[in-house]
Amino acid sequence: MQRILKHIGYVILSFCIICSSAFAMTQSQLESKIGETAAYMCKVVKEPTVGSIGGEWAVLGLARSGYKVPKDYYQNYYKQVESYVKACKGNLHARKYTEYSRVIVALTALGKNPKNVGGYNLLTALGDYEKTIWQGLNGPIWALIALDSGDYEMPQNKQAKVQATRQMYVDKILKSQLSDGGFSLTGEGSAEVDITAMALTALAKYQDQKEVKLATQKALNCLSKLQNNEGGYTSYGVKNSESVVQVIVALTELNISLIDKRFVKNGKTLVDNLMTFYMPKGGFKHGVSDKQVNQMATEQGFYGLVAISRFNQKQNSLYRMKEANQKVAMLLSKLSV
Repeated sequence: MQRILKHIGYVILSFCIICSSAFAMTQSQLESKIGETAAYMCKVVKEPTVGSIGGEWAVLGLARSGYKVPKDYYQNYYKQVESYVKACKGNLHARKYTEYSRVIVALTALGKNPKNVGGYNLLTALGDYEKTIWQGLNGPIWALIALDSGDYEMPQNKQAKVQATRQMYVDKILKSQLSDGGFSLTGEGSAEVDITAMALTALAKYQDQKEVKLATQKALNCLSKLQNNEGGYTSYGVKNSESVVQVIVALTELNISLIDKRFVKNGKTLVDNLMTFYMPKGGFKHGVSDKQVNQMATEQGFYGLVAISRFNQKQNSLYRMKEANQKVAMLLSKLSV
């Protein structure tokens, strides 16, 4: 009897430790951090342009947070995109088709139509299967995320040797799963945290498929095993913030609790770990031992916070933006001060 009571005591103690850690930051505190980081973002990225830093990810986070950005902030960004697209005659990149996906995601968040940007349909490129998958698993992953962000129809690309379908991209991801359950950019070697999490994000809307469901569980188990005792991840030898952000986004897209027991280590959650990278006045650092704010880490850390907030409030997830239509565009316009 004493052994049973002792075991129950350990279970209760463990539960309390997990809960006290998981709920260490209230929704009010989270919103405060989002506000601080959004203000920092607007200060540092005064004029967002087309680019992986100081561009689409900053716009995505701000738009999905609902923060009151400076007047004409989004309008000026769209003008930048329009000018850029016209200048390159709709060809954002010869080989890296994630360039199209990234811009599509940002425009969708703003309620803008990627089918007509300066007279060019940015979705069309993603209809070319061979060119989309050329750069590695990043290609099909982000093609799906972009296409599904606004529930866009698969574009027909008359120039493509192989016309893509959503299922072809899903199958490409599934076939690339590694023996450890994770994914890598090249489809070889061992699991890479960021790519594994992104693959899960891309597959989130296809959980009705048996093969996808099975692959998802294997990938989640892989990420659980890779999580360290601080609740975070090490990539390329560095304990970093970007990796934990991608796992957070993946779980929220899959509607999995951020205090799921598989992702609580030593009483530390993913959110706990992310906040150890938070810097005063709103920025995030990249590595745990870094002393300065890193812009890429900040942009990803910011939309990670937004993903957490949206999940907590049972709002559509970060990349589920079907509601980002003209009404949302009007709302975003009003949020410009």
